Amino acid sequence: MAATILSDEACELGEGPTYDPATDTLYWFDILNSRMLEKKLSGGQTRIHQLGEMASAIATIDGERQLLLTETGLHIRDSTTGKLTLHMSVEAANAATRSNDARVHPCGALWFGTMGKKAEAGAGAIYWYFRGELRLLFPAISIPNSICFSPDGKTAYYTDTAVNLLYRLDCDADTGLPLGEPKLFVDRRGGRGDIDGSVVDRDGVLWNASWGGGRVDAYAPDGKLVRSVPVPAVQTSCPAFVGAEADRMVVTSAAEGMSAKARRADPHAGKTFLLDIKVNGRHEPNVLI
Repeated sequence: MAATILSDEACELGEGPTYDPATDTLYWFDILNSRMLEKKLSGGQTRIHQLGEMASAIATIDGERQLLLTETGLHIRDSTTGKLTLHMSVEAANAATRSNDARVHPCGALWFGTMGKKAEAGAGAIYWYFRGELRLLFPAISIPNSICFSPDGKTAYYTDTAVNLLYRLDCDADTGLPLGEPKLFVDRRGGRGDIDGSVVDRDGVLWNASWGGGRVDAYAPDGKLVRSVPVPAVQTSCPAFVGAEADRMVVTSAAEGMSAKARRADPHAGKTFLLDIKVNGRHEPNVLI
């Protein structure tokens, strides 16, 4: 295997892995079961937090606070007690939608997506949030994913997994706002596996989890596929750089929608893995609220 099991706590829909180098802690989510999980990279048990609502992403604000993205909006989480305080409502009145993919731009802005709880066509969107301001960037998105940025903040990426086209666009390095129109970066239509979560390393290489493909694909800045790393779970969902030097990579997975037969054939579905490769990764910036 090209990956080892980091946590054998199986998630129905594992997503949103984020590593905090200050505490050597990986956080991730079991979206459909409203759980947040955390584990020290150095070892120990996986801690599980029941949130009471669907959540999908977390970002560090400072040493005491985190920003949590849920189906009702952005919440500030006390890192010590776990207490959540609503910071800004987003689609809170729409019970049919939930949060999904998110990533912090190098300037501290947050891009995040919403989608229908049953993946209804066009029910979601992608938003930009920065220093208290919220803007709608892309409406009518079915399954927002692959939100990530180049190290210099001048390029943004995103996809609608339902369409399976990965886009890139110019981005303002100081604000994280898009400039101009999206351009096609990778066309995965007709291929094995759909475009799910992505992250970009220091060299500008985009690492993408292939949902249904059981692998993580690496694309050069020109869109050329340069590497594929197999993962022992078919529905790989989202990667993240981990470790003090951000030179390792983890990836979450899911068992969502699988029949009993498919689950027997995929016994590690929903687990979280550490890839047995070295990468030139980078830590996530803090979000500016």
